[in-house]
Amino acid sequence: MNPLTHSTPALGAVPPGVTPLAAADALQTRFALRVTARLTERSQDLGADVTERLRFAREKALERARATRAAEATPRLGVTRAGAAILGGSGAGWWLKVASVLPALALVAGLVLIQRWQDNAQISVAAEVDAALLSDDLPPTAYSDAGFAEFLKTPNE
Repeated sequence: MNPLTHSTPALGAVPPGVTPLAAADALQTRFALRVTARLTERSQDLGADVTERLRFAREKALERARATRAAEATPRLGVTRAGAAILGGSGAGWWLKVASVLPALALVAGLVLIQRWQDNAQISVAAEVDAALLSDDLPPTAYSDAGFAEFLKTPNE
């Protein structure tokens, strides 16, 4: 039985009054303590160059841990794909998602309004032509006659 991976309580069993998150943290802490104890026992057999490299790696890891804690303590500042800075980082609220969709909605609404305006302009031009045809002295069938088209093309004398 491996003492590093064996835990006293059954895996997944949470004592009463303890949240599962706290139990997982306690289990991880216990595992980390066991690993460090085993590594400390074996560190006496290492040479000076390996010990120095391990010390340097440990210091770097501690620097990263401090930087991570400092970053978590400061307010989050995120950057959008376009490069604009936003407060709240990636966990910004639903309003940011709505605000990012608004330009697309405005574009679609503008295109719909332009299309309606164009349709109304075409309808009014067609109505003017129809009114001119119906109010003219000639009947509308005269305009479809091929001879009348030739008559219009010849110059008046």
